[in-house]
Amino acid sequence: MKTLNSNINTTNVPETDLFSPIEIGPYALTNRIVMAPLTRARSPEGIATSMMQEYYTQRASAGLIISEGLNISPQAVGYAFTPGLWTTEQIESWRPVTSAVHDKGGRIFAQLWHVGRVSHPDLQLGGLLPVAPSAVRPNVDAFTAEGKKPVKTPRALRVDELTEIVADYEQAARNALDAGFDGVEIHAANGYLLDQFMRDGANQRTDAYGGAVENRIRLTLEVTRAVAAICDGGRTGLRISPLSTANGLSDSNPEPVFTALVDQLNNIDLAYLHVVEGVTGGSRTVEGGFDLNVLRQRFKGLYMVNNGYDRKLALSARRSNTADLIAFGRPYIANPDLVTRLERGAPLNPLDVETAYGGGAEGYIDYPFL
Repeated sequence: MKTLNSNINTTNVPETDLFSPIEIGPYALTNRIVMAPLTRARSPEGIATSMMQEYYTQRASAGLIISEGLNISPQAVGYAFTPGLWTTEQIESWRPVTSAVHDKGGRIFAQLWHVGRVSHPDLQLGGLLPVAPSAVRPNVDAFTAEGKKPVKTPRALRVDELTEIVADYEQAARNALDAGFDGVEIHAANGYLLDQFMRDGANQRTDAYGGAVENRIRLTLEVTRAVAAICDGGRTGLRISPLSTANGLSDSNPEPVFTALVDQLNNIDLAYLHVVEGVTGGSRTVEGGFDLNVLRQRFKGLYMVNNGYDRKLALSARRSNTADLIAFGRPYIANPDLVTRLERGAPLNPLDVETAYGGGAEGYIDYPFL
């Protein structure tokens, strides 16, 4: 399908430990390169398919694979053709995937996902309204089976329902381990449910989960503590995007929110903290934002960075020790052997954006290796 540039830079790899092993929880990863979670919308029945098994196995040379977002419950769904992790069938469908990755010497975490208000009644059981911290509608579209549709004003969650949300995350963590995943990543970024609770642009509550910073980060911490108790031994990661405006999210003063969160995370046995730098999928710098390096300095565990990284930037991040792990997103779509290409300084396959979401094998498992 794609043409391959055979010109390879054979000069020595610059001095760095980007390609060296690193311990994360109970695991020794073969390198510090991480395959970021990537929604690909190739699960029409909500289960993992044989094609998805091939897709992940092709990329098993990553030090760590973080799966695409896995819906933790029917209520969590916000995109058509995305897989879940709440039924026996879904659990069983992931076992061949995790086993195949392990057979190739790889490690894979499941990303636990609840989109909150970024959904549509067409994607909810019984056509119910999506849920959120408050009834605030973002100006975004939902991806339904019939195409994009504007989201509706969500229903604000009751306090008693938040216990059920935490329980859904707990069960999803158990299911992930049952499916053979090595650990989990909690998705608290990109304008989804936990991120919505933390940001005052979406959270207008006046109870124990709204208003003050310690209230807005409460649900994220409750979920993280609960999941880490199940995926103990450093097998739980958390993803945040402090400066991103993805999915219509905003905050009037994000720095105290995320410094307070990180200070509390230091008391939880985490595998890593995964930070999206800048706007998700966009600019790495945000006007009026704060220096995210303060989070690196405050967090006592492994620190993973993401957003727009290439070989040069990744090598620089390790030389300057601004990150322990580097997550690559879009480059991993088009380059299943990304580790080899980065190590050799080889050119990358171009991304075919037309096949990024939905469809079949084209643009999914047919990108060439070196």
